[in-house]
Amino acid sequence: MNASCYQAKGVSSVVTLFRAREAKAPYNVTPARSIVKVEVIDSDDLSYDEEQERIILEKQVERSFYVAGRALRILRDKKLYRNSHKNFEEYCQYKFAFTRRNVNYLIASSQVVDNLAGTNIEGTEFLGTNCSQILPTNECQVRPLTKLEPSEQRECWHQAVEAAGNKVPSGRQVKDIVTRIRERTKLPNPYREGEICVLLPKNNPDLRGKSGCWGAITHVGDYSCTIETWDGEYTVKIQHLLSLNLCDDGCKFMQDLLLRLRRLHAAPNRDSATDSLLAFFGKEHKTYLTDAQEELLTILERKAQLIQ
Repeated sequence: MNASCYQAKGVSSVVTLFRAREAKAPYNVTPARSIVKVEVIDSDDLSYDEEQERIILEKQVERSFYVAGRALRILRDKKLYRNSHKNFEEYCQYKFAFTRRNVNYLIASSQVVDNLAGTNIEGTEFLGTNCSQILPTNECQVRPLTKLEPSEQRECWHQAVEAAGNKVPSGRQVKDIVTRIRERTKLPNPYREGEICVLLPKNNPDLRGKSGCWGAITHVGDYSCTIETWDGEYTVKIQHLLSLNLCDDGCKFMQDLLLRLRRLHAAPNRDSATDSLLAFFGKEHKTYLTDAQEELLTILERKAQLIQ
């Protein structure tokens, strides 16, 4: 039995003629011949199932920061970490290698997306949206919105989408819109006294070397704040601050720790080793001290005769 191959035109690559013989054909009967066309299409088109799978996977990638933030919110609020870790921050560090700042960013971002989508954590299994609604695809796009009121978040996002030609705007576009609206409408300073923030030097020469240092806000102005760190006091514009988004208990712990660090810094008999340790604590954004850290800090306080 021979097979004859013919080259097809266009995108068809091979047409093969198969000779089929009936399995129980009598010896003296000429077997019937049938021609079967097998067409192999060389095309980049996706099938319907492939197209649907692509859409689902793209949404998972685009919404990954939202899904992560929402899950972390539930883990935190229900304290589902309590059987293995004494606090949420330690749990996130151990389980996901997330810093406190990473976690706060993700949770705050997921809350913004819920607001933009008109959903809430209690009634949402997945991110509910319709095909015409344009929602953020990464955390950088929603980070500038986290300090705004819900209505302001929606207004800024709507304007950013329009500025991007009814497409998903970039983080820079969102930030520019937020800044423009804040300057025009004199939106209130988003920070409050006692809030724990990190300094962002950017182009401020007065903050050189202070990147990552945290402190407590002691005064809130229209467009600036005064913040105390372990070694000084700075009055900066709000763009040079980044809130750690701590709960009240977390803020109270950091305020008490800051007081201890400032007292050590003011001690007349401190040395360079003490300053090095103070600088270390001044960039640690954790709302707890390990046993070793607490013991070390206590030794320094005793040496400085701050405690008996």
